[in-house]
Amino acid sequence: MSYILGIDQSTQGTKAVLVDEDGEIVGRADRSHKQIVNSKGWVSHDLNEIYENVLAASRDVIEKTGVDKSRICAVGISNQRETTAIWNRKGKPLNEAVVWQCSRAQEMLSVLQMDEKRVKNITGIPLSPFFPAIKMAWLLKYTEAVQNCRTEEICLGTIDTWLIYKLTKGREFKTDYSNASRTQLFDIHNLCWSKEMCASFGIPMKSLPQICDSDSAFGETDLGGYLEHPVPIHGVAGDSHAALFGQGCHRSGMIKTTYGTGSSIMMNTGDNCVMSRHGLVTSLAWKVGGKVDYVLEGNINYTGAVITWLKDDLRLISSPQETEEAARNANPEDQTILVPAFSGLSMPYWKSEARAMIWHMSRITGRNEIIKSALESIAFQIEAVLEAMRKDSGMEIRELRVDGGPTKNEYLMQLQSNLSNLKVIPARVEELSALGAAYIAGIGCGLFDQDKLFRVSRGKCFEPLMNAEERKAKWNRWEKAVSMV
Repeated sequence: MSYILGIDQSTQGTKAVLVDEDGEIVGRADRSHKQIVNSKGWVSHDLNEIYENVLAASRDVIEKTGVDKSRICAVGISNQRETTAIWNRKGKPLNEAVVWQCSRAQEMLSVLQMDEKRVKNITGIPLSPFFPAIKMAWLLKYTEAVQNCRTEEICLGTIDTWLIYKLTKGREFKTDYSNASRTQLFDIHNLCWSKEMCASFGIPMKSLPQICDSDSAFGETDLGGYLEHPVPIHGVAGDSHAALFGQGCHRSGMIKTTYGTGSSIMMNTGDNCVMSRHGLVTSLAWKVGGKVDYVLEGNINYTGAVITWLKDDLRLISSPQETEEAARNANPEDQTILVPAFSGLSMPYWKSEARAMIWHMSRITGRNEIIKSALESIAFQIEAVLEAMRKDSGMEIRELRVDGGPTKNEYLMQLQSNLSNLKVIPARVEELSALGAAYIAGIGCGLFDQDKLFRVSRGKCFEPLMNAEERKAKWNRWEKAVSMV
């Protein structure tokens, strides 16, 4: 039996999984890392800690499963997107990584006074401190060690590039198309670094990695000397893209939603680069088998975080599992709407000034009704993104593939099916980003047959049970509430 090592380096920590020849996960190991937050609210990560955790989690999963490490034939990597790193050619970090959530570069962005329409036309994404381009500009300006470095000695990249560099002992300086497309330095039409964007942000092109196919051979690693013989890193993708691949959404029109603290909703649009007119972003899904697939994507700030708010702040529940029973016991006549704009409303509304609101309460509104409105707010926000995708793509959506912890809540899954009028299909496993990266690597190195790999039965799915009149009434109340925040 041969195995693929799948590594998912995420915002909170690193997970490693071993995947066998049948595409099944046989073991998992996790390592968390420190969230470095200063008095200004800047969020950073220690790059060396992340690298060491990747090595440790990889060793842990191999030791835990008892798999002969000589049977590892390739590595796949998925990574937290947009988190930005700077280091020198000797592999030494010059600063801490700027995490995707961190908006410390907002002031620099304002000073640049760039043509926002032009930026989006080239890169597919709106001008924002969220993306790596301005984070790189900030790092170049405010990293003291940069002043003593020649341009050709400076490496800039996302976490995938940092890990490839370290795992290959500095021999390879590469990224994949999915990660490159999220930097705001990538021309999504010509599929290369944009000279115009690099010049506008002041990023030297010599400091950027080579862009490679997502299933290419990125170099070889012995996992810091742990393996007796080096194996290829044969699959790399941003975490949401890897999850899309792991969900089997390989054809145009297929959609997945990841329910986490926030949510990522992605539609595969195939070779059609659909530029959004309804508040979404356009990126590359991947380049696999020599073929580029594009995606439309919407990101939501508060989905699972709404449940955390119910538990930690309102103390209406002691665990997320309580929400299902409470919602089922809520008065069906109650029409309370929660708009969870705690830090504004994200896609497709882009209302950064909005603030949260509970609306349309009555005397029958109590604990259960508030909990139900919280679950409904998750489904409404996702439906808003799906509706934008329908308008942008002109495609009919037939099903929604879903993953993440909240998908265990059957009330929420049925609610999503009802409000979106779609079949909702939860994933069989939780580790979809790591699994997707492992699948790309396994296909790339020839261990997996893609058609056989995804010819698997799925578990319970949810069919819409709500009539059109009730669905429209609920949607109209949500839209009215959104218009007031």
